[in-house]
Amino acid sequence: MTFKSNDGPLFTETFGPLVGLKEEWAEQGATDEELDLSAFRYRAPMRGWIPVHCGWLHREQQKVVEESSEFLITLDHMGRRMKLMKGKATLPHPLNFPVSTMDDWLKIKHQYEYSESRLAADWAAVAKEHLASQRSTTVTMPGAFDEPRQLMGEEALCMAYLDQPELIHDILDTICDTALRVFDKVSAEVQVDELWMSEDLAGKSGPMAGPRQFNEFLGPYYARVWDLLKSRGARLFGIDSDGDLRSVIPNFIESGINVLSPNEPASYMDIVKLREEYGTKLALNGGIDKYVLQRTQAEITEELDYKLPPMIKSGGCVLGLDHRIPNGTSLQNYRFYIDEVWRIMGSAS
Repeated sequence: MTFKSNDGPLFTETFGPLVGLKEEWAEQGATDEELDLSAFRYRAPMRGWIPVHCGWLHREQQKVVEESSEFLITLDHMGRRMKLMKGKATLPHPLNFPVSTMDDWLKIKHQYEYSESRLAADWAAVAKEHLASQRSTTVTMPGAFDEPRQLMGEEALCMAYLDQPELIHDILDTICDTALRVFDKVSAEVQVDELWMSEDLAGKSGPMAGPRQFNEFLGPYYARVWDLLKSRGARLFGIDSDGDLRSVIPNFIESGINVLSPNEPASYMDIVKLREEYGTKLALNGGIDKYVLQRTQAEITEELDYKLPPMIKSGGCVLGLDHRIPNGTSLQNYRFYIDEVWRIMGSAS
């Protein structure tokens, strides 16, 4: 992923099946090993997560407040009412949010301030074991868009960029200060290789935060933390976001981000074209169209023939589906997909 070597292309299944697909495969005769994906061959990254935490500190167990045959409503650690559609979704939908004003934020700000409890008691031992096993040591922090979105909701956040900028600055400054203190302590004792953030700031029509919001809010947040970790030898800074990110990729790169995931083709994130445009400035995860698995085997081969050879040649990628394996994917097609990936990788590498 650093483009320093290109020995053996990486290929994995990052997200697994959507709800209901295992039941479909079981009816088609899948073995237990196929249902848990252990029957399939991957060459996945060796990543070791360091047990430190920079987000909401006290995570109380969620409480069920309402349940029917169709949905489940719970109260989460932020005090949000969360609605989950049974048998259809893995992520619940927030029905309310804890922050709409500066006063709301100040009541919960302590949840994001620094505390020694953010570092697990055995964090150093775990990190050193990862290093000894040659795993890539990895830390995470809340996304500059995603965490305020969790606190406020998308619409309120986007409006707050305009009419409550001081609120967003205070949220991001607080989280950033905490992350800097945590990572300063960790990186002073052990080598940190990677920083990852979940952002999910875009849809098919583009990002909800554009270049102007990047320059004022997101970019400085990213850069402050990355400057510290990069100065101590970290090499990869990855962002996970669905949707069309093309208009803000230059802003990501300027802020230090050098890995994008999962690169959804349905949102115009074509990994071959991205590689042609950005070269070694940007490593890429995913990128294979999940929906092609619902089509013919000839179409699966066409997708893989287009994407795999140039990406394998250039390196800097972890190949895989751009998100969860969709319902309606036949077990036969998934078996064929795995076999085709390895056939093409064997002839292209």
